[in-house]
Amino acid sequence: MDLALAEARAAQAAGEVPIGCVIVRDGAVLARAHNRTLRDRDPTAHAEVVAIRAACAALGSERLPDCDLYVTLEPCPMCAAAISFARLRRLYYGASDPKGGAVESGVRYYASSTCHHRPEIYPGIGETEAAALLRGFFRERR
Repeated sequence: MDLALAEARAAQAAGEVPIGCVIVRDGAVLARAHNRTLRDRDPTAHAEVVAIRAACAALGSERLPDCDLYVTLEPCPMCAAAISFARLRRLYYGASDPKGGAVESGVRYYASSTCHHRPEIYPGIGETEAAALLRGFFRERR
């Protein structure tokens, strides 16, 4: 999670919402990313999606079944679906997102009967720092 938090800080420095993500397999980092929606002019360029694309490219596969994803904020519906479609083994996330999250908040994507793959879920990892980064970012914006 430390690497994901570093990515979140890089996002903040670039003026993006401070969310960072890392994908790991067998203890090795396959991909690391942060939000790039402004930079890429792409509403799908969330940290998770960018990292999933990079990890799939690194492995030459559309699936990541032996991989774990670390992200600083509870994934939104789009990212929760991408995690499921990529067949990631485990999801570790920092801060909960009662407004936009889709894991334990909101639509609870993985609890849906139409969800074909559910990763193991570990919430609250690095939650304090992740939440502080987000609060500080939005406080400055107001």
